Amino acid sequence: MEDVWAAAAARVGGVWLAVVLGLIVLPSALGISLGISEAYMWVLVKTLEWATLRIEKGVKKPQPQMLKTPTANGIIERDETPMEKEIARLHPVDFEFSDIFYFCRKGFEAIVEDEVTQRFSSEELLSWNLLTRTNVNFHYISLRLTIVWVIGVVVRYCFLLPLRITLATIGITSMIVGTTLVGQLPNSSVKNYLSEVVHLTCSRILVRALSGTIHYHNKENRPKKGGICVANHTSPIDAIILTNDGCYAMVGQVHGGLMGVIQRATVKACPHVWFERSEIKDRHLVTKRLREHVVDKSKLPILIFPEGTCINNTSVMMFKKGSFEIGGTIYPVAIKYDPQFGDAFWNSSKYNIVSYLLRIMTSWAIVCNVWYLPPMVREKDEDAVRFANRVRSAIARQGGLTELPWDGGLKRAKVKDTFKEEQQKNYSKMLVRNGSIG
Repeated sequence: MEDVWAAAAARVGGVWLAVVLGLIVLPSALGISLGISEAYMWVLVKTLEWATLRIEKGVKKPQPQMLKTPTANGIIERDETPMEKEIARLHPVDFEFSDIFYFCRKGFEAIVEDEVTQRFSSEELLSWNLLTRTNVNFHYISLRLTIVWVIGVVVRYCFLLPLRITLATIGITSMIVGTTLVGQLPNSSVKNYLSEVVHLTCSRILVRALSGTIHYHNKENRPKKGGICVANHTSPIDAIILTNDGCYAMVGQVHGGLMGVIQRATVKACPHVWFERSEIKDRHLVTKRLREHVVDKSKLPILIFPEGTCINNTSVMMFKKGSFEIGGTIYPVAIKYDPQFGDAFWNSSKYNIVSYLLRIMTSWAIVCNVWYLPPMVREKDEDAVRFANRVRSAIARQGGLTELPWDGGLKRAKVKDTFKEEQQKNYSKMLVRNGSIG
């Protein structure tokens, strides 16, 4: 009896693998589409549109806050007036004890909802996308909507999840085996060509594992060899999204486990720049190795995420200046995900990489837009910080993202004392200038 079950399982597994290889892997490797993804996305869009209409009809007394983000519910009404003008409104001659209420109010606002920490949590949706039941407003709207949600759970966990795990396994295995074999060849144009073929092919398979639908804009501005590609950072899959359309030399820290195996295999075939933990703290060493890479115009463009951490797809935070001290041409890229189909943001403080990938692979799909911006070079008498800010502003405008001057390191670290002291000095100067002191 056990032999019968084993034989049946083997046959089912063989058919499953043949279907996956024939209908998904092979077309992906060749860069063609059979229309399956397009049909799936059409059905998905229509389903979500129907669900939105059912939600609107199911609410007897529609309330705007139900379909809006919490920031628009009127609990906190902030004045956008700069601090200088606010201080000027206070008593212009003598300081009074009541003046501190202004700072108390600002402090309470920051504690309840500040503009930094909310960028490290998933963005709110305008309407339910049938992925979770955590929103109290959407626990029950109608029987038909609940049935559709249950069907969606079955489809995502019983069909899409096994399919995506199969594709991811094929893509990662192909990446390791392919780059290892190519790495045995002597350095030549043939080796470089085969390396790019392997990277592109495997990236396309991995994008299929995410049910990815990616729209690339302004392809004439794609990064060229010998340059530096910088992009806003939302997720670890940002690199896969970009390598699906072109090859890059990655920059990052050496890891262990499966990621370490992939790093050691790929660096044999492609000039990726991996640093040990002790090396990455040496800014001068990092700059030196990156500059040596950029000088060689035959090498692939370097891909760098200057924010240094993942931001929740709504904003672009401070770019670290190191990437802009190297020299050479900067190729900015803006990435914007559509949260309606799945949350691509990785909150590393809340989820480990396995939990994150499980959430991604049980979502409907990963849909995003990628804009290649015109290349930018550092102007004369422009320091690295101003150049970084100029590039960041261009990416934020194109992606429709909020531009924030804060360091993404605040995701895990506290504000430096020097920054607090600077704000205190600025406040003292304003008081003296307004005549409150003196």
